[in-house]
Amino acid sequence: MLKAHVVFATITGNNEDVADIVTEKLEDLGCQVTETEISQTDAAEFNQADLCVVCAYTYDEGSLPDEGLDFYEDLQTLDLSGKTFGVAGSGDTFYGEYYNTTVDHFEAAFAKTGATQGAPSLKINLEPDQAAIEELDTFATQLVAHTQQA
Repeated sequence: MLKAHVVFATITGNNEDVADIVTEKLEDLGCQVTETEISQTDAAEFNQADLCVVCAYTYDEGSLPDEGLDFYEDLQTLDLSGKTFGVAGSGDTFYGEYYNTTVDHFEAAFAKTGATQGAPSLKINLEPDQAAIEELDTFATQLVAHTQQA
């Protein structure tokens, strides 16, 4: 059984919803999933998972969540070779060029760990609607398929 760890950071609850949707689909696909809030998570916990997912918001003009800064820094020091990662996040297109840039930052951080990206990063506008839920389900399915092939 694949082990997955989904970590989220949220202010409005939207990214917790994103994480919940991903977690539910991963469980439906037979994964054993741990879901945690970023400030309560040590990045090294990803060493215990086959599949690592971050769902985080972008604050203000492209800033990472304050409560996730230590996690973000620590993540970049890990060796996650042989593991699969995925990044998704909810944001607000109102912020234009800064829309969901945290997704890009976490994708780059994971790339430094030696983990392999299992699905294209996903940016959701505001609260996940039905179309976003379908995108998140596809995202989770791609992550599992990639991990099983690895």
